[in-house]
Amino acid sequence: MEGLLPLIIQLLSGALGGNLAGAIFHRLSLGTMGNSLLGILGGGLGAYLISMLGITLAPGGNLDLSGIIGSVASGAVGGGVLMAVFGFARAIVGR
Repeated sequence: MEGLLPLIIQLLSGALGGNLAGAIFHRLSLGTMGNSLLGILGGGLGAYLISMLGITLAPGGNLDLSGIIGSVASGAVGGGVLMAVFGFARAIVGR
């Protein structure tokens, strides 16, 4: 249960990051639902990649302010990047 809260934060931040990227890059946007779903997936992938690199965002299971900020940042960036990649791919294929 200790590692569940950072994951939830990363997934929600991923959804936010995906929608933020969709708002910034209008032509790449996949709509609110598409941006959110890809953002959640990207937030989860971001969490996985961070853990594979051996970086702990919540050392010792204690979720302090730096752990929360790290979870939000990695989730939002992962979500935004994945949404932008899929949006760009859709724009290229749609031409």
